[in-house]
Amino acid sequence: MILDWYIIRKFLGTFFFTIALILAIAVVFDLSEKIDDFLENEAPLRAIVVDYYLNFIPYFAVLFSPLFTFITVIYFTSRMAYNTEIIAILSSGVSFRRILYPYFISAFALTVFAFVLSNYIIPHSNARKLAFEEEYYHSSPKQNRNRDIHKQIEPGIFVYLESYNTNFNRGLKFSIEKFDDGKLVSKLFADDIAWDSVKNKWHIRNYYIREFQNENQLVIQGRDLDTTLNLHPEEFRRRDNAVEAMNLGELNRFINTQKMQGAEDIDLFMIEKHRRFSFPFSAFILTLIGVSVSSKKVKGGIGMQLGIGLLISFSYIVFMQFSSQFAISGAFSPFIAVWIPNVLFTIIAVFIYRLAPK
Repeated sequence: MILDWYIIRKFLGTFFFTIALILAIAVVFDLSEKIDDFLENEAPLRAIVVDYYLNFIPYFAVLFSPLFTFITVIYFTSRMAYNTEIIAILSSGVSFRRILYPYFISAFALTVFAFVLSNYIIPHSNARKLAFEEEYYHSSPKQNRNRDIHKQIEPGIFVYLESYNTNFNRGLKFSIEKFDDGKLVSKLFADDIAWDSVKNKWHIRNYYIREFQNENQLVIQGRDLDTTLNLHPEEFRRRDNAVEAMNLGELNRFINTQKMQGAEDIDLFMIEKHRRFSFPFSAFILTLIGVSVSSKKVKGGIGMQLGIGLLISFSYIVFMQFSSQFAISGAFSPFIAVWIPNVLFTIIAVFIYRLAPK
């Protein structure tokens, strides 16, 4: 239908124009903020453009896509209403519900686009962006010492380190316990443990092992021992936002590993996983709100409608961040905390839709 293609072209054309304009401004502001660090760390121009900004753009495009979607709908629908196009369409016998079809087709295309980018393309680009930031932007050294580390590296195998220095890949007061059917069968103590990058093994120094065999105990002592553990030095220096560089499959495997190891910040990773599904879905909700708010012709132009649209969209983003804190604090599960904003704003969208002129 001609009307459908007209609205789809308006929707997608305005969306990509708006997102290109806003991202250009974002790049300028980001560059002005970080240019001193780039110069101080002697970042090559090619690395700045290719490794950083070409990967910066898709990340922020998806991050703010709900906001761009909402502004797009508000802007071009308000223009159509101001030019009495909406009135003409309704007067021709086309229902308001029918007008929504091309809007939701466009929203579906943007949802699929954002989902594929978020889960399969952007993680790899984020890996390059994070690597660039590590080398040329973060001037302050990372925290290089972890303390009181408890991990389950395999089912029934637990390790403990009093401290671990990431600069030297060395840990102090190391122990490893092995359980079988809930019973302790062996335990190793050592003064320190260090990563041997040549052998790709851990080197243990000044150790003794206690093996429990029925009623008896066997004690083995030694000075040096090379061993392989399901543990890598990179796990100690992983940044909190490292999950941004994982696609959906890698993120699922990482979460399973962290659960097995008894990590304390599982909720943060689960929030990231559920957000990759809920955030693209918000395009449908904000599209419905946008059309319902801006389809009425008002005196004085589209300024009021744009203001209302910005208020609602920013409220959604703020509430999304706010609700995530409930999952971190343990008040809600990550799934519920991430989807609460969509449920609430769906109710708001339906209410506003019922008030829209038909």
